[in-house]
Amino acid sequence: MSETKIDQLVFFVNGKKIVEKNVEPEMTLLQYLRTTLHLPGTKLGCAEGGCGACTVMVSKYDRAQDKIIHYSVNACLAPVCSMHGLAVITVEGIGSTKTRLHPVQERIAKSHGSQCGFCTPGIVMSMYTLLRNNPLPSMVEMESAFEGNLCRCTGYRPILEGFKSFTKEACCGKGANCCRNNFATGEADPNANSGEASSLFNHHDFAPFDPSQEPIFPPELQMSSKLDDQSLMFTGERVTWYRPVTLDELLILKDKHPTARLVIGNSEVGVEVKFKNMHYPVIIAPTHIPELLTVQCTDNGITFGASTTLTKMEEVLREAVEQKPEHQTRVFAAIIEMLRWFAGHQIRNVAAVGGNIITASPISDLNPLFMAAGCTLRLASKDVGFRTVPFDHTFFLGYRKTVLTPSEVLISIHIPYMKPDEYFYGYKQANRRDDDIAIVNAGIRVLFETHNNTVKEMAMSFGGMAPTTVMALKTAKQVVGRKWEDNLVADVCDLLADDLPLDPDAPGGMIEYRRTLTTSFFFKFYLSVQSRLQENKQVHEHCVPASCRSAIPVFHRDPSKSSQLYEEVAPGQPTDDAVGRVVTHMSAGQQASGEAVYCDDMPTIQGELYLALVTSTRTHAKILNIDPSDALEIPGVEAFLCHKDVPGDSNSTGPVIFDEEVFASEEVLCQGYVIGAVVADTQAHAQRAAKAVKIEYEDLPTVVTIEDAIAAEAFMPPSRTMNVGDVETGFSDSDHIIEGEMRVGGQEHFYLETQATIAVPKSENGEMELFCSTQNPSKAQMLVAKALGVPANRIVCRVKRMGGGFGGKETRFTTLLLPVAIAAHKLNRPVRCMLDRDEDMVITGMRHPFLGRYKVGFSHDGVIKALELNLYMNAGYSMDLSFSVMERALFHLDNCYKIPNLKVKSNICKTNLPSNTAFRGFGGPQGMMINESWVTDIAVTLGISQQQVREINMYKEGDVTHFNQKLVQCNIKRCWDEVLRKSSFMQRRAEVDLFNSENRWKKRGLAVIPTKFGIAFTAKFMNQGGALVHVYTDGSVLLAHGGCEMGQGLHTKMIQVASRVLRIPTSRIHISETSTNTVPNTMPTAASASSDLNGMAVVNACQTILERLEPFIVANPKGTWDDWVRAAYFDRVSLSSTGFHRTPDIGYDWDKNEGNPFNYFTFGAACSEVEIDCLTGDHQVLRTDIVMDVGSSLNPAIDIGQIEGGFIQGYGLFTLELVKFSPDGFLFTQGPGSYKIPGFGDIPVEFNVSLLKGSLNKRAVYSSKAIGEPPLFLASSIFFAIKDAISSARVDAGIHGTFRLDSPATSERIRMSCTDQFTKQFPPAEPGTYKPWFVHV
Repeated sequence: MSETKIDQLVFFVNGKKIVEKNVEPEMTLLQYLRTTLHLPGTKLGCAEGGCGACTVMVSKYDRAQDKIIHYSVNACLAPVCSMHGLAVITVEGIGSTKTRLHPVQERIAKSHGSQCGFCTPGIVMSMYTLLRNNPLPSMVEMESAFEGNLCRCTGYRPILEGFKSFTKEACCGKGANCCRNNFATGEADPNANSGEASSLFNHHDFAPFDPSQEPIFPPELQMSSKLDDQSLMFTGERVTWYRPVTLDELLILKDKHPTARLVIGNSEVGVEVKFKNMHYPVIIAPTHIPELLTVQCTDNGITFGASTTLTKMEEVLREAVEQKPEHQTRVFAAIIEMLRWFAGHQIRNVAAVGGNIITASPISDLNPLFMAAGCTLRLASKDVGFRTVPFDHTFFLGYRKTVLTPSEVLISIHIPYMKPDEYFYGYKQANRRDDDIAIVNAGIRVLFETHNNTVKEMAMSFGGMAPTTVMALKTAKQVVGRKWEDNLVADVCDLLADDLPLDPDAPGGMIEYRRTLTTSFFFKFYLSVQSRLQENKQVHEHCVPASCRSAIPVFHRDPSKSSQLYEEVAPGQPTDDAVGRVVTHMSAGQQASGEAVYCDDMPTIQGELYLALVTSTRTHAKILNIDPSDALEIPGVEAFLCHKDVPGDSNSTGPVIFDEEVFASEEVLCQGYVIGAVVADTQAHAQRAAKAVKIEYEDLPTVVTIEDAIAAEAFMPPSRTMNVGDVETGFSDSDHIIEGEMRVGGQEHFYLETQATIAVPKSENGEMELFCSTQNPSKAQMLVAKALGVPANRIVCRVKRMGGGFGGKETRFTTLLLPVAIAAHKLNRPVRCMLDRDEDMVITGMRHPFLGRYKVGFSHDGVIKALELNLYMNAGYSMDLSFSVMERALFHLDNCYKIPNLKVKSNICKTNLPSNTAFRGFGGPQGMMINESWVTDIAVTLGISQQQVREINMYKEGDVTHFNQKLVQCNIKRCWDEVLRKSSFMQRRAEVDLFNSENRWKKRGLAVIPTKFGIAFTAKFMNQGGALVHVYTDGSVLLAHGGCEMGQGLHTKMIQVASRVLRIPTSRIHISETSTNTVPNTMPTAASASSDLNGMAVVNACQTILERLEPFIVANPKGTWDDWVRAAYFDRVSLSSTGFHRTPDIGYDWDKNEGNPFNYFTFGAACSEVEIDCLTGDHQVLRTDIVMDVGSSLNPAIDIGQIEGGFIQGYGLFTLELVKFSPDGFLFTQGPGSYKIPGFGDIPVEFNVSLLKGSLNKRAVYSSKAIGEPPLFLASSIFFAIKDAISSARVDAGIHGTFRLDSPATSERIRMSCTDQFTKQFPPAEPGTYKPWFVHV
């Protein structure tokens, strides 16, 4: 082993050389960038490489290829030690609003692809890296670049649309006839009506992209291999990091440290250390050992060194597929296909093939392929030397255990070529296609006797079916000698059932689904091979039926396309009048360049401390003892706080009623319940100490699910009821009565910026300044004042912007805010905390799960006569906003349909879950979803179209709702008719029916859904807004209002409103922040009403200013704005004004069922088409058309962005986002690895949005309408399209009539609803005979 080890880290960041002596090995590149280099543009979104917010570009000089390689990485996982000899480029390094935005930054900003902006730097860097490697990519390559990036706001469409300008498809090379000349030019779409526009940006406004102008690679790294050749050793507080450069050195280190972990990409170990509390004192990075990096093509296959990255492996295999005979590379093709769905590029660029093997994950995507292919592995150790072992059923000894001895290292894997009569396919099913872990995966290989269809050899390997990757040995043995004919399928399915058993309580759950997938995969394999045998003329009988052929092809997605139609401003509207115009989000440039400051981006304050919460690991228990002594011994720890440290008698708290505690005093009510907090000098020390606090519990009975609460009668009072008409008479007048129930699952907010707070105590009078990521600064002010025992006028809460909110930061932010404020108060020092993603998901609650039990009466032609409904919601451990959420669900249980007789009872279930809270839609989507479920059942029961049932019951102008509000300017039918026309619904209905008649295992579905969403806070007092306008003597205007910016473009819209009133350009108006010392007593930025309330207040304040300026305008009519302002100033006229607005004619009496709970309604309709794979449950959204009534849009780009973003968030709610709790109440879905929101590849292939033309709304500012929440429910059109497709599959299986499909329609629910011979093979175990792994709460 080398005598000299270097302990000095050398690398480059944005062209600047960084030299760091004895860097901390546990520090990630992200932490180093943000805390040491003070480059906060790169964000922390998840710390597990699942969201892409931390993406940066790393460059290195590959001496073997003599070229510079650029690749994207997750800075949250990459150890800073691993950057030695590399060059890092962050978002700050490519452009700035202060100098020049890079074209990537400019285009995402100008195409409206940045809303909250927290994800934007990561997306920018993914695109930038792609362009550095390929200056003119295809659309497919561009969309693939974002497989590892998530966005919760935009719906992805505008990002792809903006970046499309970089692709080949946007430049066809036809000169004057180039498609670029017709791309986003602002010319009217031929499908648009007169007065409608179809472009939200103009590509001619983009700065040209010149690849030659990018920063150069540091010459020092290219000219010398010195840094590459150095052995490294970095020693930190708890960990020593080694980077050997020879195999001998590696083997000696592994012999000396047999428990050391080998790390290449840190995608596994980084997660284990961060989230599983694993500690590895010695880390070895075998990234520079030639033997582990070698790729060698031999006569019988290709050998890959264990440190070969997955990206490199894919490149080599693709080259082989292009150059070698097709039969030889069949396993290579399967690996390439599997890598499409293996994490994102950021992970594949650094993760090594050896790491994938040795981590021994039972759901590894590649190990089943390697095992079925008959690969071999070469191992080495210091004492034994080299040995070769087969990668088969003998390799894995148990969960995460292999045949390697502690001192052994994997050197390489050999992947063999296939023979002409050999076929190989791989399969994977996950909840989401892109970047998701498998539920079940498989590799299957068959070898036939020469030139016939008799099986000579077979190998079948499965992941997700046992604690290890397993091989179906008995099945494979029994198949040998059999003919490849249809009768083989049933026999193999029976054999697989015996070979791959799963207990009903097996980890992971979904037992029947997983077992069904194994046989479904084989059936796909059988069809694929049979088809190939036919092509090769090896069989002449048992041909694959035409109806089955659609089950064979691998998944394909066409490049995305879209359209946006909106009404142009009236001719003659003054140029400076911005209302109704497309205006880019005011902060988009700063967000794209990383300059936009979020809470945790703020520079540290002198003396600042970091707080970490100590939370319950039990779901319901008495606290017997709290012992922080071990925590207080950790270096850097300043204090431990608990309920005894809350000043006075202020430990009780809550957003509406004080039924919560800041710190648990005697009892914990859920997992994640805050017990205490540790304050230390750094985040690492605080979090380590928080885990060291010892707590003794005495467990108490738990209530987890709605059914648990019903059984225990665990309900929170009061219970709202609604009675309209005479339900009994309605049922007696009905020709048909059906009963059923539907569950709508919860949904995690997954704002990209987690909860974050900084509390800064002042030196006098008990004053404190709060910087908080909240939608509700006034609530923050009041609750902190209560907790500290001071008047509210001593507390100032300031909000610059949030990285997303969606309701999750309306109340639950106080769970973090109050401990931080109390710590700052007690220690008299600034205190900061930003929750990690897993903490945020465990602690802060989610959208309320609902259960609806209904009884519906209707006539023979589908007219609704009566509804009886019991609504249950899972509120969690406290009330929070649950009462109001239930009220809105009751107001929306009709959706768009007249229900003459109705009886509804609501039940708020108290459970031992984190308190559930506001989420976009606020109970409305749950109420409407249950409604549409029974509306669908009516159509199925009568055998008529769902369209007919919806139309015959649809509200009309002047109708009265079940809460007695008259519908005025009711545009439901207009939206409905227009979406039917624009989507060519009738033609496509016929096409879908034809497709389904010709295909057995792929089915398509089509559905149209309307929506009606009430706009207002249902609590009357909350319908108020305030504003403050300052005009300075240079003519610039500073505007403040009561709303908070969280990506929805509120500040932009308010500037547009002020621009119209003051008759000045938007460039003269600025909004700095939202603060309680500028506009007091504000309402939360919620209920979609912020533009309405604050916009009218802005109008009020600006009109006051204009009235004061009027005499000066009259006196100098040819003067300018600046002239009039200066004249007023010198005449001692106030140039500051407050504004206020309260919504008139609003308020509802529950006892009398009278009044107007809503100011008005926003309407819309959507048509969606899907295709499902009946054998796996996978689905793809082929097309969505939306028509939305937004009144007269204040800003079409922002409104369309809200429609698309809300729709995709709703798509997640109704199809992908399954929250999993254990039966004891422990949350399993704690990050993007286990909880899947929609990604770039999930949006509709064709996505068309139109704003209803000619709609006016006298009830809101400048005839606009609220748009934040209403579009979300339209995503249920995808859910019901899926249900439509499932119905076709069931009919083919001879099953007719209604069936229950709960939300979300996950791949499991889709597959198991497509009842067939494979699902029938695995009936569910009897409830009560086992304890399920997870439950639906």
